[in-house]
Amino acid sequence: MTWKIPLFKIYWDEKDINNVVDAVKAGMNWAVGSNIEKFEKMIAEYIGAKYCVVFNSGTSALHAALLAYDIKEGDEVIVPSFTFIATANAPLFVGAKPVFADIEEETYGLDPEDVKEKITEKTKAIIPIHYGGCSCLIRELKEIAEDYGLILIEDAAESFGARIGDKKVGTFGDSAMLSFCQNKIITTGDGGAIVTNAKRIYEKLKLIRSHGRLETSNFFSSTEYMDYVTLGYNFRMSNITAALGVAQLKKADNVIAMRRNNAEYLTASLKREIKEIMTPNSPNEYYHVYQMYTIRVNIHRDKIMKYLADNGIMTKVYFSPVHLTQFYKNELGYACKLPVTEEKSSHVLTLPMYPALTKEEIDFITDKIKCFFDEPR
Repeated sequence: MTWKIPLFKIYWDEKDINNVVDAVKAGMNWAVGSNIEKFEKMIAEYIGAKYCVVFNSGTSALHAALLAYDIKEGDEVIVPSFTFIATANAPLFVGAKPVFADIEEETYGLDPEDVKEKITEKTKAIIPIHYGGCSCLIRELKEIAEDYGLILIEDAAESFGARIGDKKVGTFGDSAMLSFCQNKIITTGDGGAIVTNAKRIYEKLKLIRSHGRLETSNFFSSTEYMDYVTLGYNFRMSNITAALGVAQLKKADNVIAMRRNNAEYLTASLKREIKEIMTPNSPNEYYHVYQMYTIRVNIHRDKIMKYLADNGIMTKVYFSPVHLTQFYKNELGYACKLPVTEEKSSHVLTLPMYPALTKEEIDFITDKIKCFFDEPR
Protein backbone atom coordinates (compact mmCIF):
# COMPACT_ATOMS: atom_id res chain seq x y z
CA MET A 1 0.00 0.00 0.00
CA THR A 2 1.16 3.54 -0.78
CA TRP A 3 0.65 5.69 2.30
CA LYS A 4 -0.08 9.42 2.24
CA ILE A 5 1.84 9.56 5.51
CA PRO A 6 4.01 6.52 6.29
CA LEU A 7 5.07 5.55 9.79
CA PHE A 8 8.63 6.68 9.10
CA LYS A 9 10.89 8.03 6.39
CA ILE A 10 14.64 7.66 6.34
CA TYR A 11 16.41 11.01 6.62
CA TRP A 12 19.30 11.33 4.16
CA ASP A 13 21.30 13.88 2.24
CA GLU A 14 24.02 13.99 -0.40
CA LYS A 15 26.73 13.31 2.19
CA ASP A 16 25.20 9.88 2.80
CA ILE A 17 25.29 9.10 -0.91
CA ASN A 18 28.82 10.45 -1.39
CA ASN A 19 30.20 8.44 1.53
CA VAL A 20 28.73 5.20 0.19
CA VAL A 21 29.84 5.94 -3.39
CA ASP A 22 33.39 6.63 -2.18
CA ALA A 23 33.43 3.30 -0.32
CA VAL A 24 32.21 1.45 -3.40
CA LYS A 25 34.60 3.23 -5.77
CA ALA A 26 37.55 2.31 -3.56
CA GLY A 27 37.21 -1.14 -5.13
CA MET A 28 38.52 -2.90 -2.02
CA ASN A 29 37.70 -3.33 1.66
CA TRP A 30 33.98 -3.70 1.14
CA ALA A 31 33.67 -6.23 3.96
CA VAL A 32 36.14 -4.62 6.35
CA GLY A 33 37.89 -1.28 6.31
CA SER A 34 38.55 2.11 7.76
CA ASN A 35 34.91 3.20 7.85
CA ILE A 36 34.15 0.51 10.42
CA GLU A 37 36.89 1.71 12.74
CA LYS A 38 35.84 5.33 12.23
CA PHE A 39 32.16 4.56 12.88
CA GLU A 40 33.01 2.65 16.06
CA LYS A 41 35.15 5.48 17.36
CA MET A 42 32.46 8.06 16.60
CA ILE A 43 29.76 6.00 18.34
CA ALA A 44 31.88 5.48 21.46
CA GLU A 45 32.64 9.20 21.67
CA TYR A 46 29.01 10.18 21.06
CA ILE A 47 27.59 7.82 23.67
CA GLY A 48 30.41 8.35 26.16
CA ALA A 49 31.77 4.80 26.32
CA LYS A 50 35.35 3.54 26.02
CA TYR A 51 34.68 0.87 23.41
CA CYS A 52 32.28 0.11 20.56
CA VAL A 53 31.91 -2.92 18.28
CA VAL A 54 29.54 -2.71 15.32
CA PHE A 55 27.48 -5.62 13.96
CA ASN A 56 25.22 -6.45 11.02
CA SER A 57 22.11 -5.99 13.21
CA GLY A 58 21.04 -5.06 16.70
CA THR A 59 19.88 -8.65 17.17
CA SER A 60 23.35 -9.99 16.33
CA ALA A 61 24.84 -7.44 18.71
CA LEU A 62 22.62 -8.55 21.57
CA HIS A 63 23.34 -12.22 20.83
CA ALA A 64 27.07 -11.48 20.86
CA ALA A 65 26.79 -9.58 24.15
CA LEU A 66 25.22 -12.55 25.92
CA LEU A 67 27.93 -14.82 24.54
CA ALA A 68 30.60 -12.38 25.70
CA TYR A 69 29.20 -12.43 29.23
CA ASP A 70 29.09 -16.24 29.19
CA ILE A 71 25.31 -16.45 29.62
CA LYS A 72 24.45 -20.09 28.98
CA GLU A 73 22.06 -22.99 29.51
CA GLY A 74 20.56 -22.99 32.99
CA ASP A 75 20.84 -19.22 33.37
CA GLU A 76 17.89 -16.84 33.54
CA VAL A 77 17.72 -13.37 32.03
CA ILE A 78 15.01 -10.90 33.05
CA VAL A 79 13.46 -9.12 30.05
CA PRO A 80 10.29 -7.17 29.26
CA SER A 81 7.46 -8.66 27.24
CA PHE A 82 6.63 -5.15 26.01
CA THR A 83 9.42 -5.07 23.41
CA PHE A 84 10.46 -6.23 19.98
CA ILE A 85 10.83 -9.99 20.16
CA ALA A 86 14.63 -9.94 19.68
CA THR A 87 15.08 -8.77 23.29
CA ALA A 88 13.36 -11.88 24.57
CA ASN A 89 14.82 -14.23 21.98
CA ALA A 90 18.44 -13.31 22.69
CA PRO A 91 18.67 -15.45 25.86
CA LEU A 92 17.24 -18.39 23.90
CA PHE A 93 20.05 -18.00 21.34
CA VAL A 94 22.56 -18.96 24.04
CA GLY A 95 20.41 -21.61 25.75
CA ALA A 96 19.29 -19.40 28.65
CA LYS A 97 15.71 -18.75 29.78
CA PRO A 98 14.05 -15.36 29.30
CA VAL A 99 12.02 -14.43 32.38
CA PHE A 100 9.40 -11.75 31.79
CA ALA A 101 8.89 -8.91 34.24
CA ASP A 102 6.12 -6.32 34.02
CA ILE A 103 6.51 -2.68 32.98
CA GLU A 104 5.78 0.58 34.77
CA GLU A 105 3.38 3.13 33.30
CA GLU A 106 5.56 6.21 33.07
CA THR A 107 8.22 5.13 30.56
CA TYR A 108 6.91 1.66 29.57
CA GLY A 109 10.20 0.22 30.79
CA LEU A 110 10.81 -2.65 33.21
CA ASP A 111 9.20 -2.08 36.60
CA PRO A 112 12.05 -2.23 39.14
CA GLU A 113 9.79 -3.67 41.83
CA ASP A 114 8.60 -6.51 39.61
CA VAL A 115 12.16 -7.16 38.47
CA LYS A 116 13.13 -7.78 42.10
CA GLU A 117 10.26 -10.25 42.41
CA LYS A 118 11.54 -12.22 39.39
CA ILE A 119 15.14 -12.63 40.58
CA THR A 120 16.15 -16.18 41.52
CA GLU A 121 19.45 -17.93 42.18
CA LYS A 122 19.57 -18.68 38.44
CA THR A 123 19.26 -15.03 37.36
CA LYS A 124 22.42 -13.78 35.66
CA ALA A 125 21.37 -10.65 33.79
CA ILE A 126 18.72 -8.00 33.24
CA ILE A 127 17.99 -6.57 29.79
CA PRO A 128 15.74 -3.49 30.05
CA ILE A 129 14.64 -1.57 26.96
CA HIS A 130 14.51 2.19 26.58
CA TYR A 131 11.16 2.48 24.85
CA GLY A 132 10.56 4.66 21.80
CA GLY A 133 13.28 7.21 22.43
CA CYS A 134 13.02 7.67 26.19
CA SER A 135 15.10 6.13 28.95
CA CYS A 136 13.48 3.61 31.26
CA LEU A 137 14.00 3.81 35.03
CA ILE A 138 17.56 2.72 34.40
CA ARG A 139 19.07 4.22 37.54
CA GLU A 140 16.78 2.13 39.73
CA LEU A 141 17.48 -0.97 37.63
CA LYS A 142 21.22 -0.35 37.85
CA GLU A 143 20.96 -0.24 41.63
CA ILE A 144 19.12 -3.58 41.64
CA ALA A 145 21.72 -5.15 39.35
CA GLU A 146 24.51 -3.97 41.64
CA ASP A 147 22.72 -5.16 44.79
CA TYR A 148 22.19 -8.66 43.37
CA GLY A 149 25.45 -8.94 41.42
CA LEU A 150 23.72 -9.14 38.04
CA ILE A 151 24.87 -8.10 34.57
CA LEU A 152 22.93 -5.13 33.20
CA ILE A 153 22.71 -4.92 29.40
CA GLU A 154 20.72 -1.95 28.10
CA ASP A 155 18.63 -2.54 25.00
CA ALA A 156 18.91 0.99 23.64
CA ALA A 157 17.81 0.05 20.12
CA GLU A 158 15.13 2.75 20.08
CA SER A 159 16.84 5.49 22.07
CA PHE A 160 20.10 6.52 20.44
CA GLY A 161 20.94 9.96 21.86
CA ALA A 162 18.44 9.87 24.72
CA ARG A 163 19.76 10.84 28.12
CA ILE A 164 19.00 11.53 31.74
CA GLY A 165 20.53 14.87 32.58
CA ASP A 166 23.92 14.85 30.88
CA LYS A 167 24.34 11.05 30.97
CA LYS A 168 23.42 9.28 27.75
CA VAL A 169 21.44 6.06 27.52
CA GLY A 170 23.92 3.27 26.96
CA THR A 171 26.29 4.33 29.72
CA PHE A 172 24.34 3.08 32.75
CA GLY A 173 24.75 -0.66 32.30
CA ASP A 174 27.71 -2.99 31.88
CA SER A 175 27.09 -2.81 28.13
CA ALA A 176 24.41 -1.52 25.80
CA MET A 177 23.01 -2.53 22.43
CA LEU A 178 22.28 0.07 19.76
CA SER A 179 20.32 -0.47 16.55
CA PHE A 180 20.68 1.24 13.18
CA CYS A 181 17.73 -0.43 11.47
CA GLN A 182 15.90 1.66 8.89
CA ASN A 183 13.45 3.40 11.23
CA LYS A 184 15.93 4.35 13.95
CA ILE A 185 17.40 7.76 14.84
CA ILE A 186 20.36 7.11 12.54
CA THR A 187 20.38 4.24 10.09
CA THR A 188 22.70 2.03 8.11
CA GLY A 189 19.76 0.19 6.54
CA ASP A 190 20.29 -2.49 9.15
CA GLY A 191 23.04 -2.74 11.70
CA GLY A 192 23.81 -2.54 15.38
CA ALA A 193 26.51 -2.04 17.97
CA ILE A 194 27.56 -2.83 21.50
CA VAL A 195 29.13 -0.10 23.63
CA THR A 196 30.97 -0.94 26.85
CA ASN A 197 33.71 0.24 29.19
CA ALA A 198 35.02 -3.29 29.71
CA LYS A 199 38.08 -4.11 27.58
CA ARG A 200 37.63 -7.85 28.19
CA ILE A 201 34.10 -7.76 26.75
CA TYR A 202 35.26 -5.58 23.86
CA GLU A 203 37.94 -8.08 22.88
CA LYS A 204 35.51 -11.01 23.13
CA LEU A 205 32.93 -9.22 21.00
CA LYS A 206 35.45 -8.71 18.20
CA LEU A 207 36.20 -12.43 18.17
CA ILE A 208 32.52 -13.43 18.26
CA ARG A 209 31.50 -11.21 15.35
CA SER A 210 34.15 -12.58 12.97
CA HIS A 211 34.28 -16.38 13.22
CA GLY A 212 36.41 -16.39 16.39
CA ARG A 213 39.37 -15.16 14.36
CA LEU A 214 42.13 -13.27 16.19
CA GLU A 215 42.60 -10.43 13.73
CA THR A 216 45.83 -8.45 13.94
CA SER A 217 45.27 -6.64 10.63
CA ASN A 218 42.79 -6.46 7.74
CA PHE A 219 42.12 -10.15 7.00
CA PHE A 220 41.31 -9.54 3.33
CA SER A 221 44.43 -7.47 2.65
CA SER A 222 47.02 -9.49 4.52
CA THR A 223 48.96 -12.69 3.86
CA GLU A 224 49.47 -13.14 7.60
CA TYR A 225 47.99 -16.27 9.20
CA MET A 226 45.34 -15.40 11.77
CA ASP A 227 44.33 -18.13 14.17
CA TYR A 228 40.80 -19.10 15.18
CA VAL A 229 40.71 -19.15 18.96
CA THR A 230 37.00 -19.57 19.79
CA LEU A 231 33.63 -20.25 18.20
CA GLY A 232 32.41 -17.21 16.34
CA TYR A 233 29.85 -16.02 13.82
CA ASN A 234 29.63 -13.87 10.74
CA PHE A 235 28.08 -10.87 12.49
CA ARG A 236 30.23 -8.27 10.72
CA MET A 237 29.01 -4.91 9.49
CA SER A 238 30.38 -4.10 6.04
CA ASN A 239 32.67 -1.16 5.32
CA ILE A 240 30.09 0.19 2.85
CA THR A 241 27.38 0.07 5.50
CA ALA A 242 29.66 1.78 8.01
CA ALA A 243 30.34 4.55 5.46
CA LEU A 244 26.64 5.38 5.58
CA GLY A 245 26.73 5.24 9.37
CA VAL A 246 29.57 7.76 9.54
CA ALA A 247 27.59 10.26 7.47
CA GLN A 248 24.40 9.63 9.44
CA LEU A 249 26.05 10.05 12.82
CA LYS A 250 27.44 13.46 11.90
CA LYS A 251 23.87 14.80 11.71
CA ALA A 252 22.41 12.85 14.64
CA ASP A 253 21.86 15.88 16.88
CA ASN A 254 20.14 17.76 14.06
CA VAL A 255 17.90 14.77 13.34
CA ILE A 256 16.98 14.52 17.03
CA ALA A 257 16.17 18.24 17.18
CA MET A 258 13.84 17.88 14.18
CA ARG A 259 12.09 14.92 15.80
CA ARG A 260 11.66 16.78 19.08
CA ASN A 261 10.22 19.82 17.30
CA ASN A 262 7.73 17.67 15.41
CA ALA A 263 6.79 15.81 18.59
CA GLU A 264 6.23 19.08 20.44
CA TYR A 265 3.93 20.37 17.69
CA LEU A 266 2.03 17.08 17.48
CA THR A 267 1.61 16.91 21.25
CA ALA A 268 0.29 20.48 21.41
CA SER A 269 -2.20 19.75 18.61
CA LEU A 270 -3.49 16.51 20.13
CA LYS A 271 -3.80 17.91 23.65
CA ARG A 272 -5.72 20.91 22.36
CA GLU A 273 -8.16 18.91 20.26
CA ILE A 274 -8.66 15.41 21.64
CA LYS A 275 -9.35 14.31 25.20
CA GLU A 276 -9.68 10.59 24.45
CA ILE A 277 -5.95 10.04 24.07
CA MET A 278 -2.83 10.47 26.18
CA THR A 279 0.30 11.88 24.54
CA PRO A 280 3.86 10.75 25.34
CA ASN A 281 5.41 12.08 28.50
CA SER A 282 8.75 11.64 30.22
CA PRO A 283 10.06 12.26 33.74
CA ASN A 284 12.01 15.37 34.68
CA GLU A 285 15.63 15.31 33.48
CA TYR A 286 14.73 12.74 30.80
CA TYR A 287 15.64 13.83 27.27
CA HIS A 288 13.26 12.11 24.81
CA VAL A 289 14.47 11.65 21.19
CA TYR A 290 11.13 10.39 19.80
CA GLN A 291 12.29 7.47 17.71
CA MET A 292 8.61 6.61 17.98
CA TYR A 293 5.63 8.76 18.93
CA THR A 294 3.23 6.53 20.84
CA ILE A 295 -0.12 7.69 22.15
CA ARG A 296 -2.43 5.86 24.52
CA VAL A 297 -5.96 5.54 23.15
CA ASN A 298 -8.57 5.15 25.88
CA ILE A 299 -11.27 3.68 23.61
CA HIS A 300 -11.60 2.25 20.10
CA ARG A 301 -7.85 1.80 19.52
CA ASP A 302 -8.22 -0.78 16.76
CA LYS A 303 -11.05 1.15 15.10
CA ILE A 304 -9.05 4.37 14.95
CA MET A 305 -6.10 2.43 13.55
CA LYS A 306 -8.30 1.21 10.68
CA TYR A 307 -9.85 4.66 10.22
CA LEU A 308 -6.43 6.28 9.86
CA ALA A 309 -5.31 3.55 7.45
CA ASP A 310 -8.41 4.19 5.33
CA ASN A 311 -7.29 7.82 5.17
CA GLY A 312 -3.75 6.93 4.13
CA ILE A 313 -2.09 7.34 7.52
CA MET A 314 0.01 4.43 8.72
CA THR A 315 0.07 3.54 12.40
CA LYS A 316 1.34 0.48 14.25
CA VAL A 317 1.00 -1.20 17.63
CA TYR A 318 4.37 -1.13 19.37
CA PHE A 319 4.29 -3.53 21.10
CA SER A 320 2.05 -6.54 21.39
CA PRO A 321 3.21 -8.70 24.33
CA VAL A 322 5.90 -11.23 23.47
CA HIS A 323 4.65 -13.69 26.08
CA LEU A 324 1.30 -13.92 24.25
CA THR A 325 2.81 -14.81 20.86
CA GLN A 326 2.16 -18.29 19.52
CA PHE A 327 5.81 -19.23 19.95
CA TYR A 328 6.10 -18.28 23.61
CA LYS A 329 2.60 -19.24 24.68
CA ASN A 330 2.10 -22.47 22.73
CA GLU A 331 5.57 -23.70 21.83
CA LEU A 332 7.45 -22.69 24.99
CA GLY A 333 4.51 -22.90 27.39
CA TYR A 334 4.77 -19.44 28.97
CA ALA A 335 1.81 -18.48 31.16
CA CYS A 336 2.86 -15.14 32.65
CA LYS A 337 0.81 -12.66 34.60
CA LEU A 338 1.86 -9.23 33.37
CA PRO A 339 -1.20 -7.03 33.90
CA VAL A 340 0.38 -3.65 33.12
CA THR A 341 2.03 -4.97 29.97
CA GLU A 342 -1.22 -6.44 28.70
CA GLU A 343 -3.32 -3.39 29.60
CA LYS A 344 -0.95 -0.86 28.03
CA SER A 345 -0.40 -3.00 24.95
CA SER A 346 -4.14 -2.93 24.31
CA HIS A 347 -4.18 0.88 24.22
CA VAL A 348 -0.89 2.04 22.65
CA LEU A 349 -0.74 3.27 19.08
CA THR A 350 2.38 4.59 17.37
CA LEU A 351 1.77 7.51 15.01
CA PRO A 352 4.02 8.65 12.15
CA MET A 353 7.19 10.40 13.33
CA TYR A 354 10.25 11.30 11.30
CA PRO A 355 12.51 14.35 10.84
CA ALA A 356 10.97 15.50 7.54
CA LEU A 357 7.37 15.25 8.79
CA THR A 358 5.75 18.59 7.94
CA LYS A 359 3.32 20.69 9.97
CA GLU A 360 0.76 20.16 7.22
CA GLU A 361 1.11 16.40 7.60
CA ILE A 362 0.86 16.67 11.39
CA ASP A 363 -2.29 18.79 11.02
CA PHE A 364 -3.73 16.15 8.68
CA ILE A 365 -3.07 13.41 11.26
CA THR A 366 -4.58 15.47 14.07
CA ASP A 367 -7.63 16.44 12.00
CA LYS A 368 -8.36 12.82 11.11
CA ILE A 369 -8.07 11.67 14.73
CA LYS A 370 -10.41 14.48 15.77
CA CYS A 371 -12.87 13.55 13.02
CA PHE A 372 -12.87 9.96 14.23
CA PHE A 373 -13.85 10.94 17.75
CA ASP A 374 -16.35 13.53 16.56
CA GLU A 375 -18.30 10.90 14.66
CA PRO A 376 -20.89 8.91 16.66
CA ARG A 377 -19.73 5.40 17.63
